[in-house]
Amino acid sequence: MKESLKISSNKVTCFTLFSSTGTLICCALPIIFVTIGLGSSIAALTNAFPFLIFLSIHKTWVFLFSGIMMFISAWFIYGSKQSCPADQQLGNLCNQTKIWNKRIFSLSLSIWVIGFFASYLLLPLRIFLDI
Repeated sequence: MKESLKISSNKVTCFTLFSSTGTLICCALPIIFVTIGLGSSIAALTNAFPFLIFLSIHKTWVFLFSGIMMFISAWFIYGSKQSCPADQQLGNLCNQTKIWNKRIFSLSLSIWVIGFFASYLLLPLRIFLDI
């Protein structure tokens, strides 16, 4: 495969972190802030950053895209058979990169789960429990 067409798992993992953070910013934080009584701060944020309204309107697409990125990132990290070079220095660097990729993926996944819970499950759960 050509070097220009090769996708590195580092880039995918960092992009996954970016997209999952987008789900948290667009959907979870506004819901949580309004729930704890900070609705005026959300009004100020949407006034300063109008793209947040667009992301909130299309939250299903945001979550779908970031979920797909999660699956791709998980495949790069856990599914593909990646081997590190035999050279000691390059092998250590490769192993450190794998460790950091797993940490970033875990952070991305936890952010995505928090965003999904706050956006899709929190209100039905609150209504069901009659809180």
